[in-house]
Amino acid sequence: MIKKIVWILLLLVTGKIHAQELNARVTVLAPQVSNISKPGLEALQKTIRDFLNNNKFSNENYRPNERIDCSFIITINSWDGGSGYTAEAQIQSSRPVFNSTYNSTLLNMSDKNFDFSFNDGSTIDFSDQNYISNISALLTYYAYTIIGLDKDSFARMGGTPYFKKAQNIINLAQASGNTGWKAADGLRNRFWFNENVLNPVFKELRNFIYSYHLNGLDQLTDNDKGLTQIVAALPALQEMDKQKLGSIFPNVYFASKAEEVTNVLSKLNTQERIKAYNMLAEIDPANIGKYEGLKQ
Repeated sequence: MIKKIVWILLLLVTGKIHAQELNARVTVLAPQVSNISKPGLEALQKTIRDFLNNNKFSNENYRPNERIDCSFIITINSWDGGSGYTAEAQIQSSRPVFNSTYNSTLLNMSDKNFDFSFNDGSTIDFSDQNYISNISALLTYYAYTIIGLDKDSFARMGGTPYFKKAQNIINLAQASGNTGWKAADGLRNRFWFNENVLNPVFKELRNFIYSYHLNGLDQLTDNDKGLTQIVAALPALQEMDKQKLGSIFPNVYFASKAEEVTNVLSKLNTQERIKAYNMLAEIDPANIGKYEGLKQ
């Protein structure tokens, strides 16, 4: 009986350890700020990493190999000598391609307004129902966004519940006075990225993320059907409102995927490559130079 209880407790503890969704790498830099100590930066880095990797952002349990690889590179631009930091961050996430060692980028976003307050030796508390601090809200918002994009790559519109959770964080944070949470704070911020992913105007782009990854990349190691599926998914993107192509969601997504898409579709025959190039040039004119390889 005692052995059985011990075994159950071990399962519960193991399940808790393996429940978290993120496998985050965190780097905190301050190359232009001379009055910050290296131990202080390392402590801040560890606190942020622990927040992302040890909190549970969904009701699902992830096995260790299922956790989402992501990275946060946070650059401190100034420090007030106390708890106030102005910073910017580069946030990336990826998912593995089935039956390969390759990871495909899902998010590569720059946040120029990653400002926060943090006291040495303190922890960062998590809540999805209340605004605690800007650093907590920032990390929670990006955790939900990363999970949402990952879910979209495995099921059509699968990330919607997590994008709505990120939207709730935005609503809670708007009264804080920090920049990046409101529509008026600029066109390339957290508010607009979340607005875009939940806007029906960009439904076809979210469907493309699913088709490109699950029906495309994940099939390439077995046969060339994946290439056909990717090309077949492109025409739907041509139906998107051309006036919306400069919005942050398509801008961020295509900027991070253009080279990869070109490399993947370069395996097509000449006629199909030209066809794909013409569609991509219309869909994503901002990165047309990256698609030039398809014409060779």
